[in-house]
Amino acid sequence: MTLLDLTPRVTGTDRRTTLPVAIIGAGPIGLAAAANLVERGIDFVVFEAGDEVAASVRAWGHTRLFSPWKHLVDPASRRLLEARGWEMPDPERAPTGTELVDGYVARLAEVDEIASRIRTGVEVIGVTRAGMDRTRTRARAATPFALRIRTAGGEVDEIAARAVIDASGTYRSPNSLSSGGLDLLGMADIADRVTPALPDVLGRDRDRFAGRSVTVVGAGHSAANSLLGLVELARQEPGTTVTWLIRNAQAVRVSSSADDELADRARLGSRVDRAVADGLITVLDGFEIVRGRRTADAVELVGHRRGEVVTHVTDVVVNATGFRPDLGILREIRLELDEIVEAPRRLAPLIDPNVHSCGTVQPHGFRELAHPEQGFFIVGMKSYGRAPTFLLATGYEQVRSVTAALAGDTASAADVQLVLPATGVCSTDLGAGGACCS
Repeated sequence: MTLLDLTPRVTGTDRRTTLPVAIIGAGPIGLAAAANLVERGIDFVVFEAGDEVAASVRAWGHTRLFSPWKHLVDPASRRLLEARGWEMPDPERAPTGTELVDGYVARLAEVDEIASRIRTGVEVIGVTRAGMDRTRTRARAATPFALRIRTAGGEVDEIAARAVIDASGTYRSPNSLSSGGLDLLGMADIADRVTPALPDVLGRDRDRFAGRSVTVVGAGHSAANSLLGLVELARQEPGTTVTWLIRNAQAVRVSSSADDELADRARLGSRVDRAVADGLITVLDGFEIVRGRRTADAVELVGHRRGEVVTHVTDVVVNATGFRPDLGILREIRLELDEIVEAPRRLAPLIDPNVHSCGTVQPHGFRELAHPEQGFFIVGMKSYGRAPTFLLATGYEQVRSVTAALAGDTASAADVQLVLPATGVCSTDLGAGGACCS
């Protein structure tokens, strides 16, 4: 049986309710949605672009989260796992990304009811209504969704779904190095010298950085983690130099304030402050990058700094500028997004990073996540658009509410609750421009 034989073809509205719910992304949030659908008795299929579940988390797996295990496990997923003998690791210990995957997410993916419905190496490249572009209205809500997919072997086809939960995250769509938000001029020429956020500078990626001048661009906690790793590498590998380039006058999010919601996060800021004070990190603040240029053996970042055109020369650039949602695959879906942060319009005021931190985001569910396209939901980090205040616990409550709504249990879907500790539960910042919180 081929992949596309697993679900019925789109042949009419009478078959819509027999189709599965399509989940895009097999990370912690996507699989939590799957666990909730298992408990609801609703069929589903999960598409993961990576070769393994939680591929994006694995990419930064060497990084330790700020939050302990007790805040990182979805309740429905925990029930499924514990029924099969799983025990949560030390609830008070904060895991690395790899430990989170190996000790929890991958185990959840092995649960029979979920494992049989996961399709790895399958990328969703478009979502629409079967036979309808976004301009057509008649019978739209009764028409199945059609997801265009591309397999690892390059085969492209479409499958049908009764509803779609987009939990694809934002890690694969970083913000631009350009201060204006557009693709950096000259990026194609320097792309091989630019690495994504949170490279494993002391492990897998060590050879790329050892003995070189490295510039970290960004003002969030992923930048701070990379800077500290590079400082340690410089101690071990002579010739390694570390520069921190930020657009603003200071890195507000990397704060060592005593008022910080998380002690571990405050300590991270303090360690960066000390490294800067000790001359281990050179800070280039107020630097607005306009263009990248490749020389024979280096990269030039050209921009404006304090009213002057300046050039910074480096060997390697780490892009820690944050992330944004990839909305390209949803062009034929009717979305209602906030024009600033690109989050669902009703959710945006609740997560405004100018007002809220991770610990002050209000509980929200299917109503705040709804779009004009009935049966379609963006959840998890992607639902926060460019706002950096996402919590895994928040995402778990999102999918609980959404799956209850899909099951027709409106009372449960509307009863949205999010119990957070007084200190909040933010983790490392893998979010849209700031902290992915867990």
